[in-house]
Amino acid sequence: MKNQLKQIVKSGKFMTGFIILMSIILLVIIYPIVSPGNPLAMIGFNSFVKPGTYVSLYDSLGMEDRYVYRFRLAEADESRIFNKLSADDRVSIKEWLVRYGEREEVPGLTEDDIDIEDREALLNLWWEHYDPTLRLGMTIAASRAYQRLDSRLEGIFNLEDYEVYTIWNEELEEFEVHQTTVKNEDYINVDDVVNRIWLPFGTDNFGRDVFRQLVSAIGTSLMIGLIAGTIATSIGLVLGLFAGFIGGIVDDIIMFITNLFSVIPAIVLLILISYSIGQEQRGATTVAVVIGVTSWVWTTRSVRSQVLSLRNRDHVNLSKLSGHSMPKIIVRDILPYIASYVVMAFVLQVSSGILAEAGLSMLGLGPKTTDTATLGLMMNWATRYTAHLMGAWWSYYPVVIVIALMTFSMNLMNTGLDQVFNPQLRD
Repeated sequence: MKNQLKQIVKSGKFMTGFIILMSIILLVIIYPIVSPGNPLAMIGFNSFVKPGTYVSLYDSLGMEDRYVYRFRLAEADESRIFNKLSADDRVSIKEWLVRYGEREEVPGLTEDDIDIEDREALLNLWWEHYDPTLRLGMTIAASRAYQRLDSRLEGIFNLEDYEVYTIWNEELEEFEVHQTTVKNEDYINVDDVVNRIWLPFGTDNFGRDVFRQLVSAIGTSLMIGLIAGTIATSIGLVLGLFAGFIGGIVDDIIMFITNLFSVIPAIVLLILISYSIGQEQRGATTVAVVIGVTSWVWTTRSVRSQVLSLRNRDHVNLSKLSGHSMPKIIVRDILPYIASYVVMAFVLQVSSGILAEAGLSMLGLGPKTTDTATLGLMMNWATRYTAHLMGAWWSYYPVVIVIALMTFSMNLMNTGLDQVFNPQLRD
């Protein structure tokens, strides 16, 4: 036993998978302690807020002068101006310049020559060639839209200081106007702002913290995988042991049931059972049980084949001749020889359970959406509310990566164990 443990520790594949999986589990354990909160709390009023650190504008404007610092940074005004030029504006400018270049045959105004990422060059071309009196074959509405764009572009060069703001006076029960000048050289330290929030993965369509959801979803999906894996492995182990050791009519009945379940795809059974349960009754544990009771088939077949090769060994026949009971023979003479295989089967069942939950949730047949978050539910929410069309990659890419890492780590662990316990695969 000690020798096998040493070989497991020395297995690079097993240890790599183990480290990845334990890192994910530690995140699930530690993060809720460091940053407690409801993962389904709707903290934002906007959908799909991009990742970043957000500070309260209200608190920033109300900062005392001792927290305001002045810097004169090179090209600050230029960066501020170009940042106001949106992507849609740049595309519109390019379209007008291309039309103008085709009509006037101006060199350098072809579609390939104009780079909308070079904002300075784009604005220079606009100021040089734009003429509000030209229609260029456009409708009146489109022509007026370009005139409004030109007026807006002139406005982005307005770098005047801001004058703020009004404060409610509780004693007088009225607003008092307090004019505070905010200059374009004024800066504040983010750490000095009282109210700020860090959103490493932004928010989802409901305005919920995606990272907090993800951590909670990992824990829930792991729990589903463990429950489903335990049930499937237990059922498969018991049926496989009885079928392989007893044989005869017992083996025929068990294999008939196993073949019956093999004919029907597991995903079809999952869909039918989940749908029949109903949304309100489908909690995470219920879904895990459903996955477990439909995933035992291949474990049963594999355990049975292992037991068939062991039941006529000399040590097993000796136990039979000694009058030992069947349960004792199975526990003492059969199980120790297939224990390593059962462990590997359990690891694969957990991985399969996580993937099965993700598939069910993507079809809208996962756990109740109001109770908890799972990896599959997060993918379902992102797909249903068109995150991929809105460019909100942060709401689904981290989920896909975590699912891939979890299943990859478990399969890597299983490969490492197989190399240790299977003499034919040892280096």
